[in-house]
Amino acid sequence: MEHESSILYAPVNKLWHSVQHSFAWDIPDHVVMALLVLLISAIVFPLMARKISREKPSHFQQMLEVVVSGLKDLLRDIIGHEGDRYLYIIGSFAAFIFISNIFSLFFFLQPPTSNPNTTFGLAVCAFLYYNWQGIRTQGIVHYLKHFMGPVLLLAPLMIPIEIIGHLARILSLGMRLFGNIFGEHAATGIFMGMLPFILPWPMMGLGIFGAFLQTFVFIMLLMVYIAGATVVEEH
Repeated sequence: MEHESSILYAPVNKLWHSVQHSFAWDIPDHVVMALLVLLISAIVFPLMARKISREKPSHFQQMLEVVVSGLKDLLRDIIGHEGDRYLYIIGSFAAFIFISNIFSLFFFLQPPTSNPNTTFGLAVCAFLYYNWQGIRTQGIVHYLKHFMGPVLLLAPLMIPIEIIGHLARILSLGMRLFGNIFGEHAATGIFMGMLPFILPWPMMGLGIFGAFLQTFVFIMLLMVYIAGATVVEEH
């Protein structure tokens, strides 16, 4: 069965309460796991950057180059020639979500993305980012004109519809990622508890595929939203 908390939840909170006595609340487990993802990223990626070699690239470096090249191609296809400027933010979302999802493969960890607080936090960040890029690229007046629709007379009707549609993107991004990772993690825990010596390897393969797929869907939708917000129509 799925564990209620990760192996780090108790020791981290014990340390937390030992260094402060003003707050009685515990640090939530999904926050502990999210901080672990950030810690892993802060350690692993700089170490990998030091080992980058043009003459003798490692197999892992070659794999990363394929991933980065694929992201660049997607950005250029969806957003256009300006797509490369969004590589870092898209890559950051992808790395955080993928590593978080991969935690579901380890019984002693909990994927942060199986908690709606994490997924909706990511969705809100994505929402604010693409709207900010739209305002930055087109200017606030021209960007807000898109909410009015093609005909000025329809503006009172179109503005609420557009606002609801954009806010629904937060729900879509957050619920899709949370629902899939939570369901997959729970199902994996149940089946591995029933047949621990038969299912682990196939379920791990399915878990890796699910982690990749959900990461891809999230960043793909974010690219589409950025493209819709930043592409200036020519008149």
